[in-house]
Amino acid sequence: MNPVRITAVSYYNTLPLIYGITRSGLLHHYDLSLDVPSGCANQLLRGDTDISLVPVGALPLFSEYRIVGKHCIGAIGKVRTVLLLSNSPVEKLKTIYLDKDSMTSVNLVKILCRKLWKISPEWKSLDNREMYHPGEYDGVVMIGDKTFGACELYRHCYDLSECWFNLTSLPFVFAVWITVKDIDEIFLSQLEAALRWGVEHSRDSIKLAKNLMISQEELIRYLENDISFDLDEPKKKGMELFLKWLKK
Repeated sequence: MNPVRITAVSYYNTLPLIYGITRSGLLHHYDLSLDVPSGCANQLLRGDTDISLVPVGALPLFSEYRIVGKHCIGAIGKVRTVLLLSNSPVEKLKTIYLDKDSMTSVNLVKILCRKLWKISPEWKSLDNREMYHPGEYDGVVMIGDKTFGACELYRHCYDLSECWFNLTSLPFVFAVWITVKDIDEIFLSQLEAALRWGVEHSRDSIKLAKNLMISQEELIRYLENDISFDLDEPKKKGMELFLKWLKK
């Protein structure tokens, strides 16, 4: 019997989940790989993995899928690591550069531009990862670990999860565990237990962090206060609304 292949996002926000999978001792017979959010979706689309932490913005790419378990990467208000950065107010932006690592955040900023800020900027891909200094009427969407400290470099910093909450009064879900295969229910129960254990040991999970860009204390605050791991009913409602607006 081949091990179940699992793919997770390689950012700080998944440290408790990865810690649960690898250190809890509750999950057996698996292979774990890490990738950027868009890569997690692409691996599952190609059939290179069996269970993946997929950006919600990529779910429409799947003809069929099953959400696995009760854990996600979500936020209730501010998340701190999904940002629109600019040197002009958002209402004046003419061009927004999009982080290629993201699918959800790219779609989220487009929805916010349409429904919250009422602007129609030109969209460009952020091909050069060093290009984080937009012109006067340019903005840049930045996600993940590289966002720590980024707000200090710009005159305007918009937390996209907070903006979503201001618009909808709902939490936002960035990624969920899904599969397109029939996975053994015992294994799925083990996975759920491992993830729950990892979230319960978030403070210990920072042991897995390499080349820390922030202090351990700040990382703990981020995991405990900014990231919300439970896929509860309010988050499901937020996710359903986001997917509904994606179709329009």
